[in-house]
Amino acid sequence: MKVLRAKVLGFCMGVRRAVELASIKREDGLRVFSLGRLVHNSKVMSDLNENGIEAADMCGLPDNLEGTAVIIRAHGINPFTENELRERGAKIIDATCSHVKFSQLKARRLSSEGYFLFIAGEANHAEVEGILGYVQNTRSCAVIGTEKEAHDAAEKLFSENKCARTALIGQTTVPEDEYFRIEESVKKYFPDLKTASTICCATKERQNALRELLEQADAVIIAGGKESSNTRRLFAIAEERGKPCVLIEDSSEIPFEFFSYDTVGLSAGASTPDFVIDEIEQKLLA
Repeated sequence: MKVLRAKVLGFCMGVRRAVELASIKREDGLRVFSLGRLVHNSKVMSDLNENGIEAADMCGLPDNLEGTAVIIRAHGINPFTENELRERGAKIIDATCSHVKFSQLKARRLSSEGYFLFIAGEANHAEVEGILGYVQNTRSCAVIGTEKEAHDAAEKLFSENKCARTALIGQTTVPEDEYFRIEESVKKYFPDLKTASTICCATKERQNALRELLEQADAVIIAGGKESSNTRRLFAIAEERGKPCVLIEDSSEIPFEFFSYDTVGLSAGASTPDFVIDEIEQKLLA
């Protein structure tokens, strides 16, 4: 068997930075929490927990956060939550990805300038929830996950205000082609739509590397957390090509039939650490 790795795979800059910041702050002697799961990867979270990094939501944090550090993960949070953490005494360690921070500030500026904001992404995703906190008036925005939802939201707005100033930003992990289709749907009603380039280059690089890999492999394994948005999107791209593919979190989940292929491609989401990728490859070749 031959195992081919995608040219770009695994930890992105933002996730790697968040994990490194967590380790550094633990050495400061503070009790350290991550607000939610720092990464969508059970192996990484288990290692962090063993090293004293506790994951908790707002309700699970102590009322008094003096002497603690709270890490804001790469997805970011809304400013109201951040202010509450400071008021409760927490030291904030902001590991928000720079691309996400750009989207947050862009949403704030466009909203303040009176634009109706279309946000392409998953309504319940932490990144989108954080961006919404920067929008001045949530009645002047719509979260759209598909081309049809974009059409319906634009049609509704057009019926209410044909002269609305509109803008589009996206969750950083939205596939570029999907973002384009959403943009075109809105433009049918609002040709002057202002579109911001908010898709993370790391996301595009992993997706493009996977597409190249699919041309070379008989079957493909996508390694990563099943809750990870960018990992699920990689799996969706592989499925669309019609080749045998599987999404697994570690080497124990490799399906038996994958050991019979001559060439297996290996890709991984942005929250997948190097050691998990190495273990999967080693088991395939054993």
